[in-house]
Amino acid sequence: MSDEARTLTDVVTRLRRALRTSIRADWPWESLPMAQVELLQTLAERPPMKVGDLAAALRLAPNTVSGLVSQLIDSGLVVRGGDPRDRRVARLSVSPRGHEQLLVWQREHEKRIGAALGKLESSEREDVVRALKALDHLVEHLAEPTA
Repeated sequence: MSDEARTLTDVVTRLRRALRTSIRADWPWESLPMAQVELLQTLAERPPMKVGDLAAALRLAPNTVSGLVSQLIDSGLVVRGGDPRDRRVARLSVSPRGHEQLLVWQREHEKRIGAALGKLESSEREDVVRALKALDHLVEHLAEPTA
């Protein structure tokens, strides 16, 4: 592993941890596991989805996704609907409560990150902003199937 990859892995891990812990103090629902948040985000981007399609999108085992979905349905954040072409198939969507939860989650994260960015020196803030496009490309490459 290159030094750059090691450093980036460390920084991203610490960034995610710092963000989660800073928000948990004010928002008890932030204890929602990240796997559930990512599932909600994926469903919000591409609704409605079958469990198998959702599992493939998240690169998780279908039984893992099925368990997460059950928890989110019980919490009222996801709804299960039918498929008009095949009554045997269930399609999942984010509920209105789930959309509201995601919006609050997004706003709170933006607020925390914005406050932290405001504490940086202007040159550091500019460096972060310049890096965003490259980081976005990195995300795209990470999303590509591996050989």
